[in-house]
Order: sequence, then structure tokens, then C-alpha cells
Amino acid sequence: MKNIFLERIPYFFQNRSFLTLMHDTFIVILSLQASIFLRLGEEISQISTTVIVLNTFLFVLFGIAIFLGKHVYRGMWRYASMGDLVSISLSVTYITLLYVSVMFLLPPNLSLPRSTPLINWFVLTAFLGAPRLFYRLYRQHRNKKSSTNLLKAKTVLIVGCGDQTELFIREILRQSDDTYELLGIIGYKNVHIGQKIHHVQVIGTISEIPLLIEKFKKNDTPIDMLIVADEHLNGIVLKSLVSLAESLDLCLARLPHISEITDPTEKPRVKPIAIEDLLGRPQTSLDRENMQAMIKGKRILVTGAGGTIGGELVRQISDFKPSCLCLVDHSEYLLYMSGLELTERHPNILFESVLADVACHERIRHVISSFKPELVFHAAALKHVPLVEDNPSQGCLTNIMGTRNVADACREFGVKAMLLISTDKAINPTSAMGATKRLAECYCQALDILERQKSNGTRYTSVRFGNVLGSSGSVVPLFKRQIKKGGPLTLTHPEMTRYFMTVHEAVELVLQAMTFSLHSAIQAGRVFVLDMGEPVKILDMAKQMISLAGLKPDIDIEIKYTGLRPGEKLFEELFHSSEHLLPTKNSSILLGAPRTVDHGFLVRSFHELEIIAKSQDDDSIINLLHTLVPEYQSLTQPKGSYLKVVS
Repeated sequence: MKNIFLERIPYFFQNRSFLTLMHDTFIVILSLQASIFLRLGEEISQISTTVIVLNTFLFVLFGIAIFLGKHVYRGMWRYASMGDLVSISLSVTYITLLYVSVMFLLPPNLSLPRSTPLINWFVLTAFLGAPRLFYRLYRQHRNKKSSTNLLKAKTVLIVGCGDQTELFIREILRQSDDTYELLGIIGYKNVHIGQKIHHVQVIGTISEIPLLIEKFKKNDTPIDMLIVADEHLNGIVLKSLVSLAESLDLCLARLPHISEITDPTEKPRVKPIAIEDLLGRPQTSLDRENMQAMIKGKRILVTGAGGTIGGELVRQISDFKPSCLCLVDHSEYLLYMSGLELTERHPNILFESVLADVACHERIRHVISSFKPELVFHAAALKHVPLVEDNPSQGCLTNIMGTRNVADACREFGVKAMLLISTDKAINPTSAMGATKRLAECYCQALDILERQKSNGTRYTSVRFGNVLGSSGSVVPLFKRQIKKGGPLTLTHPEMTRYFMTVHEAVELVLQAMTFSLHSAIQAGRVFVLDMGEPVKILDMAKQMISLAGLKPDIDIEIKYTGLRPGEKLFEELFHSSEHLLPTKNSSILLGAPRTVDHGFLVRSFHELEIIAKSQDDDSIINLLHTLVPEYQSLTQPKGSYLKVVS
């Protein structure tokens, strides 16, 4: 019976908001009486009870109206802050202005002295703010007394003196968390030394860390941990901190990014430094306004939606509020997981999950004709070099025929634009995978040239970039798995280098490149190339990952060399030597001009290649790939390659 009764009571009356509103209303009454007394002193007896009651009624009426409109009563007192004080000040200002506008309409015998509203502004602001402040201080004191942590607090130095540092220290103080004992802040410049953030002092710069550690050690207060509190810290500096922490036998961690903090009631949690943090790529300025204009309200289709890149495309595209999304993937499980994540991320977004193999012409044609997308992002591909090397027929059917099927369907059913996710392995390929992706580029280039001759033809865009950190089949998850097992870490060659980029940044730049393609006068057949920064030596990455796990390379974890795998390069290239890269509006996106191939020639060649691939004749496939991609070099390369090129 009690639950049924409570269900009939408005939620407002069941929580503390109602009590807070009643408290604030009482404060309005009290503050006005105090203001009248401050104004008149002992002469307050000259004011009639009728005048006081009338004016108090007006103040209470205006107060309740403003409190309900501004939702001041909804603030949680334990989290009272400067923002709450500003909100209170604005509310009191509105109350005062409403009262003053009415006060001048009252007869003189019913009005209060003209200075009373001004006095009341200060009194009411103080009366409303003080209880909230005292309650917050009380909660902090109670949390400190009730702390049951029996472990010794870790002594900590914080690297960085920005917003994240302030937020972390404030949360430590608010929750009286005795997990960490904050001994000082490490700044970047000498000018900050001596300054404080919530009573924690900036005691030195990064270069002085070894001296500071030694100083604390001599004072019997050894430092246990360095916490990095700057999410934009240069990767080179972060790498030096990793080496420094290792040499000083310190634990190194970072604060979660502000965007990662979802529950303010949880205790602040630090995270271990990840290999992604050491990449240290500078933040790229993006034209998000045009990106949103391109996607918002549009019907978008993503192939390979369950993969690493396709999944990130779905995440970022969904954030820009398309009218509907179509997720296409060959894997039932990956498609299910991608749809589940999308539902959790944006519960109200419309989307379809479609099981389809891009190599199946009829299925892809049906999907695009029925969904009628305006934009198509083609991320479906076989990308694992050794696996495609062992299964070239499947590489051809998925990477070449799949791209042809999607591109042809986009052309046939009037899709506005299609974007192909390409790879740096398409440049001077030494693997079947790289050769198939180069032919996929060629086909999109050829169609782009044809369609640009129409007033409303489909726009075809290819974006080429290197390895994505943490993608399926990449070296990072492999190393993590091997470290977890205790080693050894297997490398193919000590001089192996690769370009790396986080999947989030790669997809951001892919979307940006699509906007350039749609809104800029870019010559047909061009290929966008993402600036991957400096190449990373895989051996260095392996050692860093071992160190980040708190272990020592070649002592705790052995590193073994297994030799280059079939089709694998020592060094990757992002563009051909004959290509001349041009800058775009974004410094991280370049424009390449690879040679183009006649569309009719590709159609005939792809038909022949498809027949051979379906017959599973791997030797003939490799021979034809060498013929179609002259720069394709491998141990089994045939002589006398030929390719019809359009200048």
C-alpha cells in the first residue's frame, strides 16, 4: 500500500528538492526581515505589520517563481561550487528586479525604504550560499573521519598544472581520499614555481624531477608515484617520463581524460600509461561544422561496420545525428556487437543491421537499392597481410570485387558519395593484400573521373593511411597477449618500422577528407593521404610496452625474432615516388595523384580476375596481380608486367 501511495505523489515531493525549496523560501522571508532591520535599526517599529507582510509576500512569490524557473533547489549541496554561487546570485538579481518593478507601483504608505532591495540582495545571496558551503565542508570532514583505508597512502607528484590537475586535487580534497598523499606539482616553466592549486604547491619542473625525488628521499618521504595530469602532453616528453620512472623505480600513471569521467561520486582513479599515450601526436584542428552538415539528417551506410575502423566510423557518424544508419558486415557476432554499442550510445537513433558479404554482387546491390543511402563508407576488407598471402583468392574477392560491387551499386542507385578506406600497403606492394587494395583504389579513381563528367554524378574518394593502434590483427594486441602470458614477445625483424595512428584520430581525418571531397574543387582521381607523423620502430614499441607493464625487457620478458613473413615489408610508404603530394586545408591531410587506369580496361581485367579467384587458382591470381599492378614486387614476381595507364 505504501508503494502505491508513493506512486501517486509527484516525484518532486519525494526527494530533497522539495525540502530545499522550502528552505530557500524560508531564507527569503528571513533575509527580508534582516534587511529591514539593517536599514531601519530600532526604527523598525515604525513599519506596520501590514507593510511587512505585504512586501514579504511579494518577495516570497517572486522567489518561488525564480527558484522554480532556475532550478536552484536541484543543486546537490555536497557538490556546491562557484557555479552554484553564480546561479544563486543571478536568481537573487531576478528576484530583486521583479520586486523593484512592483515596489514603485505601491502607494508610499505600503512601500519599504528604497534602499531595502539593494541591502537584501547582499543578505539573501549570503543566506542562500552559506548553508550550502557549510554543508559541503561538513561532508568533507565527515568523509575524512569515516575513512577506513588502513593502507599507507601513496606519495605522489603530479605532472602538469592545468585544469585536470585542479579537478583531481579538488576531488581528492572533497572526498577526503587518503589513497594519495599529494606532495607537490611539477610544472613546465619556472614562473609557476611557488604557486599553489588548492594548497598543493608547484615545486619544480620536469627536468628537476630526479633532484626532487632525491630531496624527498633524504627527508624520509620517498615518492611512490608520478601522475601525469596533462592529456595534451607531448609524446616525446611522456616517453622521457616513462624512462625516468623506470630508472627511478617509480610507478607512472595518468589521470583519466575529463571526457572519461562519468560519475562524479566515484573516487578519482588513475590509469596506467598506454602505448597510445606515447604516440604523442598533436591535436588536429577539424572543421566539425562541415562534418556535421555533411552527416546530420542523412542516410549513411557503413560496410565492415563490425571492424575496428568501421566500428569507429559508426560511433563518430552517429554522434553527428544522421537520420538513419545501415551497418553492413559479414560477421554475425561483430555486427551484433556494433549494433548493441550503437543502441547504448544513441538509444533513439534509427539503424539497420544487415548481414552481407561485399563480394556478393546481388546482395550488395539489393542492400543499397533498398536502403537508398546518401553517403557510403566502405571499410570492409581483408587486411591481415600473411592471411591474404595464404588466401589470395579471398583477398581478391573481398578487396577488389567487393569494392567494385559497392562502387557500382553506388553509381547505379545515385549515391551522393562513396569513401574507400585504403592502406599504405597499396604503395609499391610486396603482398597480395597491398596489390588488391591498390586495384580497389584504381577502380574508385576511374569511376570518379567518369562520374565527374556528370552534373550530379557520384563522388568517389579514397583515403590512405597506415596502421591503426589496437586494431584486430595488429601488433599491439599481440604484444599485450604475449606480455600477459609472460613472453616471449615475437618480432619479425629488429629494424621493422611502421606508421601508427589511433583509430579515433584516423576516422576523424577520414570524415574531414570526405568533406573536402564534397565541398572543394579537387581534381578527379585524387587520393587523400593522412600524415602519419614519424614512423615507429616496432622494437622500441615492444620495449615500451614491457616497461609500461612494470617489467624489464630481456630480463622479465624475452624478445625473439622470427623473420619476415610472406609479403611483409621492413618499411612502409604512404605515397609513390612519382606522386606529388599537395596540402589541403588540414595539415594532417595531403592530396596524392597516383596514376589512373582506364575504367573499361579494369572492368575486363576484374572479370577475368573474378573467374580465376572463384576457381581458387592461386598461382594464376598472383600472376595476374603482378600484371595489373606493375609495382607489385614479391619473391614470386613474374616477368613482363603490363598495365594500360591513362595519363
